[in-house]
Amino acid sequence: MNKLKKIAATIAFAMFSFFAQAQTASNDSILKTNGKIYVVMIVVIVIVAGLFLYLLNLDRKINKLEKKN
Repeated sequence: MNKLKKIAATIAFAMFSFFAQAQTASNDSILKTNGKIYVVMIVVIVIVAGLFLYLLNLDRKINKLEKKN
């Protein structure tokens, strides 16, 4: 489980740095002027959170199967 936490932390820090760099883009961006950048960011966050939850669920199921055997 420690390995999974390290991987999750690495992914989280990578995403934070990605979003921080994305915010330093020029102010005349089409997505930013239309306000659609927030929709894109929310969709990306939802997808990443869904994948993370799926991996956690899969890890728990695998651990249960390993304990049975």
